[in-house]
Amino acid sequence: MNRREFLKAGVLEMAAVGLMGASTEAHASNAEEKTSAATWKIDAFCHILPPKYMAALEKKAKGSLGVYHLGKYGLSPQPAMVDVEERLRIMDKYEGYAQILNVSLPPPEDVATAAATAELAKIANDELAELVYRYPDRFVAATACLPLNDMDAAMKELDRAIGELRFRGAQVTTTIMDKPIDSGEFEPLFARMNELNLPIQIHPRTMKSGVRAMAESGKPDDLVGFWAQTPYNWPFETTIAMGRLVFSGILERYPDLKIITHHLGGVTPYHMARVSYFMQAAEMRFGVDMMPEGEFTRSWEDYYKMFYADTACYGCTPTLMCGHSFFGADHMLFATDFPYDSLGGSRLVPETVRSIEEMSVSAAERRKIYQDNARRLFRLPI
Repeated sequence: MNRREFLKAGVLEMAAVGLMGASTEAHASNAEEKTSAATWKIDAFCHILPPKYMAALEKKAKGSLGVYHLGKYGLSPQPAMVDVEERLRIMDKYEGYAQILNVSLPPPEDVATAAATAELAKIANDELAELVYRYPDRFVAATACLPLNDMDAAMKELDRAIGELRFRGAQVTTTIMDKPIDSGEFEPLFARMNELNLPIQIHPRTMKSGVRAMAESGKPDDLVGFWAQTPYNWPFETTIAMGRLVFSGILERYPDLKIITHHLGGVTPYHMARVSYFMQAAEMRFGVDMMPEGEFTRSWEDYYKMFYADTACYGCTPTLMCGHSFFGADHMLFATDFPYDSLGGSRLVPETVRSIEEMSVSAAERRKIYQDNARRLFRLPI
């Protein structure tokens, strides 16, 4: 099926369930022509809280959304998070710029009961599907929001999102309800995504209890502690989640698993020499082999290199080059963290593009980062 047939089929499906307007099919029929001459830059990790889902989330939340509330979360209110027209206005400034949509924090399991999260995920995914089919030249794919406090419901919603709504992946957080990402109850998700050969986006999330917990409220009591930790907590959480997936054997058991880490894999590319030293020291001093034969078939470094890393590093070229030296161009994807910036989404797109343009890489590698890797991983029909 070519792109035109894919778009038309999707539009007709959505129209059949009453999600689309009458003008959408005409828009979809022109999408290929509108973007065929453009140089695609596919933003592989950006966020949205579509309005129907946001309203349902506020209604179903067990308590106040606190810091997650649109007006409090981030550096400033983000109109483009909810307002699609504002989002499109910003996106239209950049030729060939397109997004893969995922639902912004909070994950539904953090703020709602198990009885409510399946309904919330369905509302979110239906709304994302509508946007993808209405604006296929701007929103080229979406990844599934899942109710992970009910794994039966989560797996059912995953199959619906992939099979019926044609989503191109799923999103989870680095810890899930304060449980490690490699907890056995979540393994069916990894098994299914390995089978589907579609990526999982891992979004960092600060633990709410235990030694890594922090105050997440509109006005933390300890402002010094809050600002000392906040710039670093999510890269740290991403790094911990990656290590758990490596050393738990998840990546060994599911060798076709594709995992995209936000913010260039956290601290991982910066500290591989330290990891190597620790592995050697553990074996020499304590007789502990972290990768025993029979349980693991690759080196620890090879498992870490299975991850994919995005460029949401806020315009810092040296950071990108550090990530490139470890992951390589084949495992880097353009992403901006849209719309979380001080200008409501207008700052990080050009800053990220600039930082990639300043990388000391070939034109072919730069194209892989901007679009080719996203096309391949998400199996995009563009």
